[in-house]
Amino acid sequence: MVSSEYERRIGARFATFDQDGNGYIDREDFSMAAKALLAEFHTAARSDKGQALYAGAEAFWQGMAGIADRDGDQRITREEFVTGAVKRLRDNPGRFAEIARPFLHAALAVADTDGDGAVAVEDTVRVLRALGVPEEVARATAAVLDTDTDGQVREQEIVPAFARYFTVTE
Repeated sequence: MVSSEYERRIGARFATFDQDGNGYIDREDFSMAAKALLAEFHTAARSDKGQALYAGAEAFWQGMAGIADRDGDQRITREEFVTGAVKRLRDNPGRFAEIARPFLHAALAVADTDGDGAVAVEDTVRVLRALGVPEEVARATAAVLDTDTDGQVREQEIVPAFARYFTVTE
């Protein structure tokens, strides 16, 4: 892959985390993501699911900061993301899945409207839209996440897919 294409793909991954578009990733971006999901699914922040989602967001932030925030300022710049997170995650995609798992687990629990341990594809679209993914991309992504085509998305489908998306090869 040419360098400019690699950079474009990295930029798209960075923008996924930079929820407020201020040019860096910080704790507030993860908190905003949790808040948006709770609002979309009408779940109280103080509920067990809400608390688990905020705890998952904090764990995700701490994990991401631990591998990418090289200067310790509690913000991850695009450069830090490219040179730190992406290269480390490419070398160990399983590590990224483990960093993301608490948040993804809690997000799926919030979106699991019937409590059966799976999220309907349409509700997966809602999750992605709440996180700022454009409608068309959210629909295509949700369909791909349903690897067994049963109309449901489960944690064992989404966690590896999430890691693959953020593991960008040159």
